[in-house]
Amino acid sequence: MKHDSEDTATEFIPLEMTSPRTAAAPGPQDDACCGGGACSAAAGQQAVEEAKASYIPTILSLVLLLTGIALDYTDAAWFTGLARFAVFALAFVLVGWRVVWHAITSMRSSFFNEFLLMTVATLGAFYLGEYAEGVAVMLFYVVGEHFQEAAVVRSRKSIKALIDNRPDMVNLQTASGTTSVPARNVRVGERILVRPGEKVALDGDLQSEAASFNTAALTGEAKPDTKHKGDRVLAGMLNLNTAAILQVTAAYEDSALSKILQLMEQAGSRKAKTQQFITRFAKVYTPIVFFLALAITVLPYFFVSSYVFGDWFYRALVFLVVSCPCALVVSIPLGYFGGIGAASRNGILFKGANFLDMITQVDTVVMDKTGTLTEGVFKVQEVKTVWPDAQEFLDYVAAVESVSTHPVAQAVTDYARKAHLQALQVQEIPGHGVKGMVAGREVLAGNGKLLRRHGVTYDSAIDENPETTVLVAIDGSYAGHIIIADKLKPDAVAAVKAMRRQGVKHLVMLSGDKEAIVQKVAKELQLDAAYGGLLPQDKVAKVEELKAQQKKVAFVGDGINDAPVITLSDVGIAMGGLGSDAAIETADVVIQTDQPSKIATAISIGRKTKQVVWQNIGMAFAVKAAVLLLGAGGLATMWEAVFADVGVALLAILNAVRIQRIKF
Repeated sequence: MKHDSEDTATEFIPLEMTSPRTAAAPGPQDDACCGGGACSAAAGQQAVEEAKASYIPTILSLVLLLTGIALDYTDAAWFTGLARFAVFALAFVLVGWRVVWHAITSMRSSFFNEFLLMTVATLGAFYLGEYAEGVAVMLFYVVGEHFQEAAVVRSRKSIKALIDNRPDMVNLQTASGTTSVPARNVRVGERILVRPGEKVALDGDLQSEAASFNTAALTGEAKPDTKHKGDRVLAGMLNLNTAAILQVTAAYEDSALSKILQLMEQAGSRKAKTQQFITRFAKVYTPIVFFLALAITVLPYFFVSSYVFGDWFYRALVFLVVSCPCALVVSIPLGYFGGIGAASRNGILFKGANFLDMITQVDTVVMDKTGTLTEGVFKVQEVKTVWPDAQEFLDYVAAVESVSTHPVAQAVTDYARKAHLQALQVQEIPGHGVKGMVAGREVLAGNGKLLRRHGVTYDSAIDENPETTVLVAIDGSYAGHIIIADKLKPDAVAAVKAMRRQGVKHLVMLSGDKEAIVQKVAKELQLDAAYGGLLPQDKVAKVEELKAQQKKVAFVGDGINDAPVITLSDVGIAMGGLGSDAAIETADVVIQTDQPSKIATAISIGRKTKQVVWQNIGMAFAVKAAVLLLGAGGLATMWEAVFADVGVALLAILNAVRIQRIKF
């Protein structure tokens, strides 16, 4: 898969040992070992407690700092020497010991880093007797960390809530009856009962004689699938109208949803190109500014006649604090994570920051038809009758169709809402339709073969209709027909218009459905091109043609048959509400709401995220460059340095968090 080639450098969040976020966002191993539910809840509660505990030292440090500054201002007689040092030193230790420790322990792997800069600058300030400034630098740095932690935890919670929507409880069959138990506790080989309308939580083999499931997402076919005893039923299928008993064949943790949760926890490691550049830039930038600070301290000795070590050392410390790359190293990845969080609240899952960047470059969107642009279920589109009373005609048809379990018959029954008449002697003729007696009249409902079999004549042009057509005869005479077809999703037309507004130049539809149906849908949506009757390998060939034309292609699909082309595309997008395991796991972006209009929303979020990230980069460089020059010239104090470093970082973090509040 294309993900494998991405840079998986270390997690962007610094000060790992300081953060309660490591508890707040359990790693993949946590969910894998316990199925996510109870363990995640326990981890979440633990995270809240640890987060509260981590704020206590920060608050105490702030109180001590303000107390020390107030005592300095009032010139308290006793607040001198050792007493003054003790107050500020305690304030420093409460928030700074982890940073100092991290600087020491990271020397082997990365000697020059932001932790070393912060440590040298703050300890240097203490050496010069500028206690309050030294504490302030470290305190505001840690406050920035708390802001960052809160933003990350909030984003991860919303992402986890988006994905983990699988049924938590199942009906386990035991010798004593049916018991509701957590799905994660069910073992392979045990039996579960899936009632009509319930989503299947576990893979299993059907033990009932027959049951009908909505499998459009798995097969790419509009028709629901009737399973028979022994057939495999997959998690994600929706049981339609018959209670079904399944023998479980796979554990809860092995589902694709569990794997996606793991992928999401690792999403921060899939860095965008901008993020990768900043990471590499910081590794070169940090040692340069360290030696420049050293030069500011030492070189003036040889050129300035009134050289005072303390003055130039102070300037170097200001230079070090200002040059600390925290604002970039923290806020830029947080901007991308904010974009991922904003997408999650809009029902969209980005599996990495790199895909937020990539989706902004897409100029061609290729879409599957069934389940992506259409609802993937049969619905009555048109009723044509020569019977004198149209409602009576529907009542006759609904009466015989209500006895059948076929999806086409179900569509007719749903359209008629309720059968006002009762059918007798109903006979279902496989491959033809149904026959029965209604109010003393013989009613036939089915295809052309059924009517011809009973000697009923009708206009043969009806057979040329590309959609599924139910022909009806009453008392041996043609009475009318009902056209049944897949229906466009309510937002399909709006989705196409929105994508064009976002700058998508080419909109293409690929489908395995009949060419006539495909062209009809394409015309209704005003797409640029559409191709029907395609096998999965044909879809791959079409996308390869587009990529050969140097187009940036996003493919949107929902079934197993779409997985190969999702992998091939620059950005693979899966409809995830009832999407197949293969499509969801392969995709780079998952639309949980199954709404095609979310494609344009995803592009919009990607562009807004990129805009905010570059705002942060510009602001950080502009402010730091100005204060660096002032600091080197002795015109800036440590307080200006605090603003240039921690203040800018806080502003950048707040700007990044702003993405999550924008309405898309």
